[in-house]
Amino acid sequence: MSFSKLFNLGLFTGCLSLITVGASVSFAAEELKAVQLYSQDELLRLIHRNEHLSRVVLDDCQLVQDIEARAQTLKIPAYQFLWGDMLAWGVCVDAEPERGVNFMRQAADQGLPEGLEQLGRYYSKGKLVQQDKERAVVFLREASMLGNQKAQIELVELFLDGYGSPYDYEDAYHWLYNAVTNDKQTHQKIAHCLSELEKLMHPKAVRKAKRPLES
Repeated sequence: MSFSKLFNLGLFTGCLSLITVGASVSFAAEELKAVQLYSQDELLRLIHRNEHLSRVVLDDCQLVQDIEARAQTLKIPAYQFLWGDMLAWGVCVDAEPERGVNFMRQAADQGLPEGLEQLGRYYSKGKLVQQDKERAVVFLREASMLGNQKAQIELVELFLDGYGSPYDYEDAYHWLYNAVTNDKQTHQKIAHCLSELEKLMHPKAVRKAKRPLES
């Protein structure tokens, strides 16, 4: 083989090596990006939109160990909630409902509104736990105080079914009366809840409940 052919072959091999190395670096960078852990704010947004479990699955379950560590060791409420949901429903891990509910409870104990709302909803419907409407009221009231709109609606629905205390009607009306949403269905549901709850309240309490939220 002539020198020129050897030279050209060397150039080709070198270029091929550079392409291979470049592709490997590019793939590694993409892989690193794929397993990047969620920030606290990002995770809270995912939970609020009920997209946290689907996101874990979309990430090919690569973050399981990181999620577990932040829930179990660092005890970060949003991660306790996520890990609890994963365990409860067997998402990327073997299903362990009892442990899952326990982690949800830990998140709720730290004041995570989504944790409080979910536990309240589960007790209200008897999902994973035994149905206990009065216990549901306790969790939903706490979540409502923290501004969770889903909990506020669910709380009023329980009041309308005869659960909870009439002493809490004014607060519940106040929260929903000041609720803001661009979802038409949710807006209609809030209007219906207010209309029905108003029938159970003294007119003076209704007027008082219509005060603006404190800034």
